[in-house]
Amino acid sequence: MRSVRRSRVEPNVFARELFKGLPARYDLLAEVLSFGQNHRWRRAMVDAVLRMNSSSGRVLDVATGTAGVSLMLTDRSGVTTTGIDVSADMLRRGQSRVARRARGDRIRLVLGKAEQLPFPANTFDALTFTYLLRYVADPAATLQELFRVVRPGGTIANLEFLVPSNPVWRAGWVGYTRAVLPAAGFVTGGREWAKVGHFLGPSISEHYRRYPIEWTIAAWEAAGAEDVTVRRMSLGGGLVMWGRKASG
Repeated sequence: MRSVRRSRVEPNVFARELFKGLPARYDLLAEVLSFGQNHRWRRAMVDAVLRMNSSSGRVLDVATGTAGVSLMLTDRSGVTTTGIDVSADMLRRGQSRVARRARGDRIRLVLGKAEQLPFPANTFDALTFTYLLRYVADPAATLQELFRVVRPGGTIANLEFLVPSNPVWRAGWVGYTRAVLPAAGFVTGGREWAKVGHFLGPSISEHYRRYPIEWTIAAWEAAGAEDVTVRRMSLGGGLVMWGRKASG
């Protein structure tokens, strides 16, 4: 099986290649392989946004993929969303989902990079980003760019995988991500999902070796966040963070 070596590939190109061929079954398999936790984590992130933000307004959904977060936001509130992603394949799948749900008047999808958002400063009332920072070259600079486009006082929320801190749960997590996930990915989704399965666990572990949660909180605050809250979920396998852009 051909592997993707991130160290030799520019991160945006790497992300596009890694997820090529996945969109048609992405949403179903993401739920199956996460035992339904992906949906639960997304709901927790959306809950945080809606608690802190008006039920109307403009939300930017970065790394939108197939528009799952945008659809959830518009299911539960009167917001309008703009979803942005580097993968044209994922966006095409997202556009199909938006059309089937007749949400084209409230959800707009854009091809672009989180590191260079094509929007003026202070454009959005809230911003979400999902499974993003492992796919950018400079997480701190990317956070600065994300905060740039949110108005003062606006909400920022993030969903990401996490490595459990409890030794017992961490051992189980390592076994699942290194052995079970690649095999289950191959059985349920073929070679492309097996490739993602092989990549995912080591990618998460390496990210937190370089950028532990304490570093991430400090980077949020350096980018302009206040009242940063961290919620560990699913025995430490998921992380939801949220905060506000400082008004001053």
